[in-house]
Amino acid sequence: MSKADRIFIDNCREILTKGVWDTDLPVRPRWEDGTPAHTAKRFGIINRYDLREEFPILTLRKTQFVNAVDELLWIWQKKSNNVKDLKSHIWDAWADGEGSIGKAYGYQLGVEHRYAEGLFDQVDRVLYDLKNNPASRRIMTNLYNHHDLMDMHLYPCAYSMTFNVSGGTLNAILNQRSQDMLTANNWNVCQYSVLMHMMAQVSGLEAGELVHVIADAHIYDRHVPIVEELITREPLPAPVLEIDPAVTDFYAFTPESFTLHDYRWHPLKEKVPVAI
Repeated sequence: MSKADRIFIDNCREILTKGVWDTDLPVRPRWEDGTPAHTAKRFGIINRYDLREEFPILTLRKTQFVNAVDELLWIWQKKSNNVKDLKSHIWDAWADGEGSIGKAYGYQLGVEHRYAEGLFDQVDRVLYDLKNNPASRRIMTNLYNHHDLMDMHLYPCAYSMTFNVSGGTLNAILNQRSQDMLTANNWNVCQYSVLMHMMAQVSGLEAGELVHVIADAHIYDRHVPIVEELITREPLPAPVLEIDPAVTDFYAFTPESFTLHDYRWHPLKEKVPVAI
C-alpha cells in the first residue's frame, strides 16, 4: 500500500483531533459565496518520503499528476509567471488581464545573480553546483523575496528547496509556509518528488529522500467531511514512476517524459470547494 497515503492519513487525523481552529480570528481566504474560509491547523509538521522506495502519490483520491508536472515545469523550467504558459487553469484567479501573477514563483527563479563563476539564475546555479560542487551545503533556492512581495499576486506557499548530496544520492528539504491538506498537499509532494528525480537524473545521481516541512498544515472547515471520509479508505499500492532515461538536459524534459504505471485511486464522491 502507498506510504504517502499513510502519511496523509496520520497528518489529517492529527489536525482533526489536535488542531487549533481560527474561527475567532479574521482570515483572508473566502469561499465562492464570500463566507470566510476558516481552518483547523497544526504547526510544524515534518514528513519524509524515500523516493527509492516508491513514488509518493495518493491513492485515497486521484492526484492530477499530468497537471502537477505541467505546473512544476511552468515554474522551474519555463520560469514563467504568466498563466498563458500553463495548460491548466489553477492560477487564473490570481492572474491580471495580461495573465501575469506578478513577480512570483517562476519569475523569482529566473532572476540572475552574480557569483564568482559568473551569472546564474537560481535553477541554473543548483544544476551547476550538483555537477561541480556536490559537497556544497549551499545548494538551495528561495522564492520568498521580501523586496518583491508587494508585486506578487500571491505570496509563495512552497518557497524553498535545499538540496544535499550524500555519496551518489540527492536528498532535499522542501519548506512550505502554508499547506491546504486536501487540495494541495499531495500535489506539492508529487511535484517536488518529480523535481528531485529530474535534478538527480541530469546530475548523475540517484533521487533519495524528500523531507517536507510544513509550517501551517490546515484543513478548511468545508473540507472536514470530505477528509473524514477519505481517511477511512484503504490505501492501494503505489504506482511506479518511469522517466525517459534519454533526457540528460534539465530543459529537455516535457510532461511526456514522465509516466505513472499502474496508478489506481479511489474516486471522490463530491466536488471539492476551493478557497481563494
